[in-house]
This record gives sequence, C-alpha cells and structure tokens, in this order.
Amino acid sequence: MIELSLMEFFSLIMSESAEDTMLVGELMTKDIVRVESETSVREVVVLMQSHDTGVVPVCNKGHVIGIITDRDIVLRLLVDGTSIADELAESIMTSKVVTCHPDQTVNEIAAIMGDHQIRRLPVINHDNVVVGMVTVGDIARDASEYVAGEAFGEIVEER
Repeated sequence: MIELSLMEFFSLIMSESAEDTMLVGELMTKDIVRVESETSVREVVVLMQSHDTGVVPVCNKGHVIGIITDRDIVLRLLVDGTSIADELAESIMTSKVVTCHPDQTVNEIAAIMGDHQIRRLPVINHDNVVVGMVTVGDIARDASEYVAGEAFGEIVEER
C-alpha cells in the first residue's frame, strides 16, 4: 500500500497537467515550409509533396497573410475544372488566418482550434513573423490525447 501525507496528496491532486503548462513553443514544428504570395500553385504543390505537408502559410516578408491547404487546391481544381497550376498562391489562399503564439498553452490553442474548427495553426512571434506550425496531432502526440480528442470533436461538429 502506498502511503501519502496529506500535503503530498493535495499536491498530487492540485498539480497542473501537461496541457495546462505545456506551451505551443515546446510542441510546434519549427522547420516549416512557407511561400510568398507570388509563388505559383504548381510550386506550392511541389513543396507540399517534397516536405510531406498538407498546409503552407503564405507570407509577405515573413508575416502570414494567408494559408493554403491541400484541400483548398483540390477543391479549387475540381470546382473550376481548369488548371490552376500557374495561378499565384494569393489567388487560392485563405486570407482569414487564425494564428497562435509560442507562449500560449495547449489548452488555449485547443480551444482556438475547436472554436474555429481548424486542425492546424500557424505559430507567430510577437513581431507577427511565422515561427512554426502546431496541429491537433501535435497535441495528441506530445501533450494530451484527451485534449486533442475534445478539440477534434469541436472541429468536426456540424454548426
């Protein structure tokens, strides 16, 4: 039998969990692909394939101005029915980008993801320069499967 003093017991039950204290900067992917708004969609697709990613922030001098996902490309291609390979990134990017900061907690960004129904967030520093990317998968792998599951439930919920 394990014996704990009253102080040890309260310390144990009152301690903060990883998702309460772990910061985005600790689990984000730092080596990310980013493109400028004048980059062709063809180049974006090549970068996505060669870096095995489904999301690329669109930047202007390091500042995020949009985001392109593999889904954006496929939907645009199928809806328009024409080649979009030579179009510019800015023509297909989503310009309303939700971001987070490296000093935010896992719980904070999970709530942001759920509220906005997005799986991936560009991470920007306080100068608004992109410094990484964080995903629901990062949360599940490095912080809390429970919190990631809660966020994912909000992300896929019909509204």
